[in-house]
Amino acid sequence: MNDAQSPRIAVVGSVNIDLVTRAPRLPVPGETLLGTDFQTVHGGKGANQAVAAARLGASVAMIGCVGDDAFGARLHDALAAERIDVTHLHRVVGTATGVATITVDARGANSIVVVPGANACVDDGRIDAARETIAGAALLVCQLEVPLAAVARAIACAAAHHTPVLLNPAPAQPLLDALLARVDYLVVNETEAESLTGIAVGDDASAVRAADALCAKGVGNVLVTLGARGVCWRGSAGHGRHRAMTVVAVDTTAAGDTFVGGFAAARAEGASMDDAIGFGQRAAAISVTRFGAQTSIPTREEVARMDA
Repeated sequence: MNDAQSPRIAVVGSVNIDLVTRAPRLPVPGETLLGTDFQTVHGGKGANQAVAAARLGASVAMIGCVGDDAFGARLHDALAAERIDVTHLHRVVGTATGVATITVDARGANSIVVVPGANACVDDGRIDAARETIAGAALLVCQLEVPLAAVARAIACAAAHHTPVLLNPAPAQPLLDALLARVDYLVVNETEAESLTGIAVGDDASAVRAADALCAKGVGNVLVTLGARGVCWRGSAGHGRHRAMTVVAVDTTAAGDTFVGGFAAARAEGASMDDAIGFGQRAAAISVTRFGAQTSIPTREEVARMDA
């Protein structure tokens, strides 16, 4: 369904190779563990969200950078194979592709260290080169694994052309209220919500307080993802609470990115907030039952079969 008639989503974000190690549990500092498996897979929050949106029904353009190495060529070709527009996915000469080292335990929990590499080369010039893509999109999706200045530039471009903005502020860092005021959909987990508000999020009540605090900064709608407890949202479109589906998780690496991609695809099509959140949740529920980042992301047809 991701053709010229589908809603177009522009994604500004990271493109990485993920080096994934599995072990019975996550090591503590200074500890060496024997792992059970190792894989090299495609990742990066930007690329993951782009792939999720594409598989789940949207026409997607990826704006970012990879290195001029074998990893960069592999990632470029993989995104193109998903029918994602890679016109503005730049190969940066003399720079390595971004790498994420991920450890996953037997319960599916993970720890991640990211080396940005070429992702750090996303700058104002590359955003400006994609101005027409952003202006013509139904939705701009951003994260914070590329330089904040470039994200701010992209959001300003979207605002100038009345393109709605979804920001997933991960990894968490302080953001100016002026930037937040240009965001239509802010998707945060508990850690990110606390980083932006100072409110420790541990239950529904604290999630609502954090969401309200972010709305007071000018955000249009705030979605607080609570892992296995679901999603709480507040904003100009209303408010709601969505319980998570019960599944046996084996790897949560791409759960958040799958949710963002699914929500974005549905919302760009015109779905209500509640319907878009539910669609994203169902896609994420499928993803955690599979190993890997992009390899775990389902198609629209798979989500439809879950609904049947």
